[in-house]
Amino acid sequence: MNNPSETTWDLVITPRRNLFDIRFREIREYLDLLYLFVKRDIVIVYKQTIFGPIWYFIQPLMTMLVYIVVFSNIARIPTDGIPPPVFYLAGIVMWNYFNDCFRHTSDVFYQNSAIFGKIYFPRIITPLSKVISGLIQFLIQSGLFMLVLAWYLYRGVDLQLGLGIILIPYLVLLMAGLGMGAGLIFSALTAKYRDLKFLISFGMQLLMYATPVIYPMSIIPEKYRAFIIWNPMAHIIEGFKYAVLGIGEISFISMLYTTTVTLIVLVIGIIVFNKTEQTFADMV
Repeated sequence: MNNPSETTWDLVITPRRNLFDIRFREIREYLDLLYLFVKRDIVIVYKQTIFGPIWYFIQPLMTMLVYIVVFSNIARIPTDGIPPPVFYLAGIVMWNYFNDCFRHTSDVFYQNSAIFGKIYFPRIITPLSKVISGLIQFLIQSGLFMLVLAWYLYRGVDLQLGLGIILIPYLVLLMAGLGMGAGLIFSALTAKYRDLKFLISFGMQLLMYATPVIYPMSIIPEKYRAFIIWNPMAHIIEGFKYAVLGIGEISFISMLYTTTVTLIVLVIGIIVFNKTEQTFADMV
């Protein structure tokens, strides 16, 4: 009989000692599991619904109509000369992606508690799946936005499209990293305090009003601009509007600030997530 100490194993699972240990090699080995998680996240949302995936289009369209009635027709908030449907859809599509990345990532421990304690796989795959599935929804809703934009261009509306459109992939990357990083930080809290997720939903609604989603930066009084400028999502939304509509305030300093904040938040989020992962079984 072989000595157990001399047995050669195909896979040896060891505990994490480094809080910044991501183990990219393991992520590559579990790409099939990542694919299954992404597929699950997409299918389960609209499973057993009447309209199914059409809700990807209905949700932003209904939100856009509400914004037009409330903020454009009643509150008379200007849109810098941009047709309200185009202006609001641009902000809605971007904000929805950040909102989904943050909320779903912040709740990964609770949502996956049934499998975390049974089998081993790189836990970072679960928040990554939320970001990727959210990206697919973002691309679908972006297609809707481009159709509306094309319609107004066909009608002769003057929309300034320029080279700024090449910034869009970078802005989406920043938004995904910021949403995932912030979500990972709050994942440690929601794993221990379940009712915190309700406060997060309320907080995200407040944050949206502190981000130029339903209004342009140009109408913000000078005494309140400082509060908006410190919000990194404000620069991402403004950058997107500049890229696709030709309006918005964007600069090298604002992009540098947003990039720096995103990297810091993402690093802290990974550290917090790895630390929580080690003690999660004792919390539930």
